Amino acid sequence: MPRSSFLHRTAIVLFAAILGGTALSACTTTTTADRESRLAQRQQLDQDVQQTLDRLYRSVPEARSLAERAKGVLVFPGVLGASFIVGASHGDGSLLIDGSKAGYYTTTSGSIGFQAGAQSQAIVYMLMTEKALNRVRSDNGWSVGASAGVAVADIGANGQITNNTANKEVVAFVMNNQGIQGGVSLNGAKISKVSP
Repeated sequence: MPRSSFLHRTAIVLFAAILGGTALSACTTTTTADRESRLAQRQQLDQDVQQTLDRLYRSVPEARSLAERAKGVLVFPGVLGASFIVGASHGDGSLLIDGSKAGYYTTTSGSIGFQAGAQSQAIVYMLMTEKALNRVRSDNGWSVGASAGVAVADIGANGQITNNTANKEVVAFVMNNQGIQGGVSLNGAKISKVSP
């Protein structure tokens, strides 16, 4: 089988698995073992959220004061994406308000274009206005880019935020294993609440 055909099939299978996993998570029949497993997963997610914020604050100290001014901070420690022509990504995260956990969320997105590969990245959204926070907390979820100005922070050589973020409702930080990523588009990502 040609390599491009194999990669194309792999991308389609991954996309179907992500969509299927999202659909299955909506099932309401749960056992005690399921609840214990979900509790363990959420405890791990809580630790990952804190580690992601600690890493962000070490890389960009200015992000801490931005988080203190934000109405809410939405953290996705591991958004896994894979693509070949058709791409998909999915991640679990948590909303923090005044430093306290205020709910769990998922992010999903799809894309079409000539691209290949798989990657994992952490995404932190600083919700700077009540309006932005309310969009995230809405029962309909939030489609990034559809209704709020989102600025993906670019970091200069001195570790300072270089773009003008003062007038944006949402400031986003994208991190991979190498550090902060600039020039990334988050438009089209769908963020939804997860049932307790």
